[in-house]
Amino acid sequence: MATMTLDQLVEQLAKAYGADLRTVVLYGSAAAGQHVAKRSDYNVLVIVDSLDLSSLSRGAAVAGAWSESGNPPPLTLTTSEWRSSADIFPMEYADILGRHKVLHGNPPFDGISVDKEHLRLELEQQAMGKLLQFRQGILAARGEWKRQAELLSASLTTFMVIFRALVRLHGEEPPTEYGALIDRVAALSGLESAPFVRVVRHVRGEERLAEKEVAAVLAGYLAGAQRLKSHIDQL
Repeated sequence: MATMTLDQLVEQLAKAYGADLRTVVLYGSAAAGQHVAKRSDYNVLVIVDSLDLSSLSRGAAVAGAWSESGNPPPLTLTTSEWRSSADIFPMEYADILGRHKVLHGNPPFDGISVDKEHLRLELEQQAMGKLLQFRQGILAARGEWKRQAELLSASLTTFMVIFRALVRLHGEEPPTEYGALIDRVAALSGLESAPFVRVVRHVRGEERLAEKEVAAVLAGYLAGAQRLKSHIDQL
């Protein structure tokens, strides 16, 4: 399977959207130098002047090729939507503002800011939602250690987004390196860092989880998620 590069993505987006294409921005771990080959996504923000069915149909072919390369479809917004949605998606906007690299067009960040109260509200909702989703995943795994390990791996990225938002809510800039980020959240919230650090090592391929340790890591991870939710409730 051919892998689409970022340069090729930008080139194909320009062909698909033409003069309507305003900006292409790489954000997340890759923009911060934390990308892990074959294990991290390339997250891309695309801003265009308008999005009707015809333009979406042209963009769909590009998004499909990008997804086949192992990445999520580009986050695609119109210019007016981008300028007016920071109050709805403050966690996502904070992540984009904090870790980005402009690949095409002019930086779209002038006048864009994240309100602390908006951030707190979404953080509370996301933390509770992720805790419920994680519990459902444990039930669905039926005690099978491989499925439990897959659940831990799949949940890591979302928890790191929540962790960054929590650090920002405390008025600090979150560390880009996962280990340092986890340690800071542990200091702020009182959760145990070891289970999350262990999952990071597993996801990065540095030390795969063994059957005999999955249950303990899962229990610590769940306790950490519950402690995180309780801490946010107290803010």
